[in-house]
Amino acid sequence: MNELQVYVDKSGLDTTKAKILLDRFHDYFDIAANWEVKAKSIVVKDASQVDDMKMARTGRLLLRERRIAIEKTRKELKEQSVREGKAIDGIANILKGLIVPLEKYLESQEKYVEIKAAEEAEKKRIEEELKAEEERIAAEKAERERQAKVQAENERLKREAIERERLNAEAKARLESERKAAEKKAQEAKARLESERKAAKENIAAERARFNREIECPYCHGKFVLNDELLRPKGA
Repeated sequence: MNELQVYVDKSGLDTTKAKILLDRFHDYFDIAANWEVKAKSIVVKDASQVDDMKMARTGRLLLRERRIAIEKTRKELKEQSVREGKAIDGIANILKGLIVPLEKYLESQEKYVEIKAAEEAEKKRIEEELKAEEERIAAEKAERERQAKVQAENERLKREAIERERLNAEAKARLESERKAAEKKAQEAKARLESERKAAKENIAAERARFNREIECPYCHGKFVLNDELLRPKGA
């Protein structure tokens, strides 16, 4: 068994494809093996070995031709393999396209109870989520309304407090103004009374001074002090 046969056997290919590969490449293997011996027998050491050089040229061109042919065969087989792969994939896809829907349909019939239960469970879950979302939205709305009412009440109380402070300040200022006016009026009345009392005292003193004076009698030329008691009304 040559090296090529060993490699093909180890490749895992089925027998038919392995035989095709061996048939296509076996001759090339034999040629290469033969020329391996011939090539090593040609040893040129002198310019006079014209025949050996010609033989070397002949062998080189032959091997070159076989190498090119091997490469061409490789490409042909590989392209064919690629086409086969694509064809296999296409056929498989067509068949799967026919089988998979039938398989799924039969599975749906086979597992009708489980699928129905899963659908009901999913429907219930969605309904519960929607209900929970509606409750959450309603709760948020109620909370916003409550906060709005609290804020409005706080603002009303704040306005009332400001208004009370303003009214208290005005009342305080008014009372203070009235107190000062009353105090001023009392001071003016007191000053007026004091002035009137002082004037009255001065008038009385003037009157007393006018009556409490010494006079001389024109007849006896005696001197008397005229007292204001004589001027007092009887019973005064």
